[in-house]
Amino acid sequence: MNYQILKNIVDAEVQRFQTISAEDWEYKASPEKWSKKEIIGHLCDSAFTNIRRFVVTQYKENENIVYDQNIWVKAQNYQNVPVSELINLWKALNYQVVHVVENIPDDALQRTCDTTKTELQRFTLEFIIKDYVDHLQHHLKAI
Repeated sequence: MNYQILKNIVDAEVQRFQTISAEDWEYKASPEKWSKKEIIGHLCDSAFTNIRRFVVTQYKENENIVYDQNIWVKAQNYQNVPVSELINLWKALNYQVVHVVENIPDDALQRTCDTTKTELQRFTLEFIIKDYVDHLQHHLKAI
């Protein structure tokens, strides 16, 4: 996979984000639903967690690396962070994702990581990288 595609997605989305009003960034359909700001915050948390997976799995196979997305979003209070800071953080983290995955040796792509909270379930780095991009695109559609 050409990971430069991820960088292109990020650059295009950063441009699109500039067209979203402050009110739209902060709007919550209900108290349980995330605002667009909280979705970007969640995507930052996902990037943090996946960077760790991408690095650790290269030298320590089957490590359990998980996070509780709702608790992380709440604990970091993304709703009250300036949207420009969230966008800059999200962009920087995804540029780092690109840098990390471009430097993973081919022979490490079949190493596995446990990404589950309950039952042990191992996924290859190759799968986790592809899943990261799919997850990102899924949430970007909601913004």
